[in-house]
Amino acid sequence: MLEFLAQVPLYVLPFLLVLTVVVTIHELGHFLVARAFGVKIDRFAIGFGRALLSRTDKHGTEWRLGWIPAGGYVKFSGDLDPSSVPDEAGLAELKGRIVAEQGPAALRDYYHFKPVWQRALVVAAGPLANFVLAIFIFTLLFSLIGVQILPARVAQVSEGSPAAAAGFREGDLITGINGRRVDDSRDVTRIVSLSSGDQLRFLVERDGAEVTLTATPEREVVVDPVGGRISVGRIGLGLLPAVDEVRHVRYGPLAAVGEGVSQTADVLGTSLRYIGRIFTGRESGDQLSGPIGIAKASGALTSAAVEANPDPGATVFNLVLTMASFAAILSIGIGFLNLLPIPILDGGHLVFYGYEAVAKKPVAARYQEAGFRVGLALLACLMLFATWNDLQKLNLFKFLGGLA
Repeated sequence: MLEFLAQVPLYVLPFLLVLTVVVTIHELGHFLVARAFGVKIDRFAIGFGRALLSRTDKHGTEWRLGWIPAGGYVKFSGDLDPSSVPDEAGLAELKGRIVAEQGPAALRDYYHFKPVWQRALVVAAGPLANFVLAIFIFTLLFSLIGVQILPARVAQVSEGSPAAAAGFREGDLITGINGRRVDDSRDVTRIVSLSSGDQLRFLVERDGAEVTLTATPEREVVVDPVGGRISVGRIGLGLLPAVDEVRHVRYGPLAAVGEGVSQTADVLGTSLRYIGRIFTGRESGDQLSGPIGIAKASGALTSAAVEANPDPGATVFNLVLTMASFAAILSIGIGFLNLLPIPILDGGHLVFYGYEAVAKKPVAARYQEAGFRVGLALLACLMLFATWNDLQKLNLFKFLGGLA
């Protein structure tokens, strides 16, 4: 526990730096699309609370940096609160005031009076910007740094494991799972870890011939250096390619973009699969992390990057590379979270706008207000559950129990 507290700055500072960049890009997505549609914007804020820095541009938009680095928002002119939550009576009053002071033509400058398709695009632009950021980062990494390809060569088969029962042998090369081509051992690990209880069909290359083997991963608790204690699927294989099989590939510009899109899609697909398995009872949800767990992960990655090479130049390079990769993953996570169909999140707004587009009228104010309350409660429950996971992984409850 004391060791953890001593390392808090190492955990928190990189996390806050990366989070600020990711949140800024998210809010810029909303801002730029809104500005493109001619929406008047009062404030672009990163962080909350009293302003540390503030200036107003020629469009009348205040650019503000708050002292609490825990998110950000874009405040459109006429917004009743920073989340753009509509209120029927408030909007009617706002409309009357705008018409009286500026004339009916001025309504086109206000977000809430824009066509529903424009409002939907403004809302969707935030998560989309997060995905674009991830693609951009992955593209740079694939083109400038490249990636090591580690073929899924079987080096060890655990006795009595599902892999042994399936007939795996040392020297086998896994080339596909459930009809999907596999080129890297990390792909095998990712698929197997999220498939406990599901039968998997492996395509294996053995002595120049193709063999199909079937195995069902079993749930096992492992200690991950970044994620802590988590339960994952395992079949009992040790994968280690021969030295001459390892390839370092650096992609050209177009191929790197394709790989960046593919990597982003893979992370999104894994997230969707994991959430789906939680709802169907096939996963416990112990891999969900809140701010504490994410900060700990950033600290662990930072520490590993520093310790990887004693040379100062190499250390800086490793840090930049590590934080860039972490930013891409976090950006995808924030984009995905915001697209969940929970009122108060971007996805919830899109659901309301979808109804408005079909019904030709907005959702009744009382239903919207109830939805936002429920959404806030759901989000709070999700954060509490994720924080509970984080505290358990850090053994803080054990520490606190020793004080009783």
